[in-house]
Amino acid sequence: MDADTTLQRFLELAAIPGRSGDERGVAEHLVAIFKAAGVPEAQIQFDGAETRTQLKGNCGNLIVTLPGNGSGPTTLLSAHMDTVPICVGSQPVVEGEHVHSAAATGLGADDRAGCAAILTAALERLKLGDEHFPPAVIGFFVQEEIGLHGARNLDVSFVGNVQRAFNFDGGAPEKVTIGAVGGERMTIQILGTPAHAGVAPEQGASAIVMASKAIADLDQRGWLGKIEKDGQRGTANVGIIQGGDATNVITPRVTLRAEARSHDAEMRTRIVTEIRQAFLAAAESVCTDSGVCGQIEFETQVDYEAFRLGEDHPSIQAAKDAIEKVGRTPYCEVANGGLDANWLFLHGIQAVTLGCGQQKIHTINERLEIAEYLDACRMATWLITEGAGRAG
Repeated sequence: MDADTTLQRFLELAAIPGRSGDERGVAEHLVAIFKAAGVPEAQIQFDGAETRTQLKGNCGNLIVTLPGNGSGPTTLLSAHMDTVPICVGSQPVVEGEHVHSAAATGLGADDRAGCAAILTAALERLKLGDEHFPPAVIGFFVQEEIGLHGARNLDVSFVGNVQRAFNFDGGAPEKVTIGAVGGERMTIQILGTPAHAGVAPEQGASAIVMASKAIADLDQRGWLGKIEKDGQRGTANVGIIQGGDATNVITPRVTLRAEARSHDAEMRTRIVTEIRQAFLAAAESVCTDSGVCGQIEFETQVDYEAFRLGEDHPSIQAAKDAIEKVGRTPYCEVANGGLDANWLFLHGIQAVTLGCGQQKIHTINERLEIAEYLDACRMATWLITEGAGRAG
């Protein structure tokens, strides 16, 4: 593996705009490279996920198959193509041992470094002769940053039956993420009654007051932030509040967006129930002088379910072996954020997640540790070559 070429591969990918729903340019760049490397068009497919996602994007998940003839497990390598909006316009430059953006943007190493790592692995395998190794599948997913929607809407028939799976995303390459939290998002509409705030405030019922009472109640009772109840743990947050048009009007409508997370699905449901009951009680407690009280409309959606692989899972052991091959010491963690691996698990694909050297992601100070990125490329390559088995 040539280090300069491998680094240049990342620099080119990071410079392509591709926020969630606009991954087409990234995908076309990848497709061109695969075709130039001799991969037949029949082995390069899009699964149409963008027609099933809430955000109608311009590109689905890109799936590249490497058939191979060797004996051994079929392996999936995956990464996501989209970046957060702050990374649009990235101008990646090398400075010493790091890469950062020369513009006032994020770098986009999350997750173009993952894309470049698994692209490198596929190209290195093709150089060695794809027919010598067991089958491998390379997956480039869309819309990860806005709720894992690409992985959620993956057409699994394009991937087929895989025995080992490795998702390359953020963090240090020696970290093996073997599980992740489950998350649920809520949209809460609070409906009050408008009135003139100076002439007849008593004729109104303020949705802002209702929202304030509910949030204060949840906070006071320990159902926001870090939550520990009866030996169960989770987190909750009200992250968005929108409402009101004028100071002289009793606000009739407020929209809030909140989330709940836990590694225990029962606890996550309990948190959501507490949030709903708090807003319902708050709405019922604020009334006009004629007795008209507030109401709520409560919608919730599970973004991803929690999962955790057993310590003896073959993907975990293979990941540890790959990490040791590059001279690093592996360690296992369970993530408190969602990963594409959450939805892969529900699709029957049990994946561990490995980092590529991304630091300070989602900020203008994001950078890529070059040594860690190169090791991630070596790890990905080993997993679908020597570490996967060989014919004969």
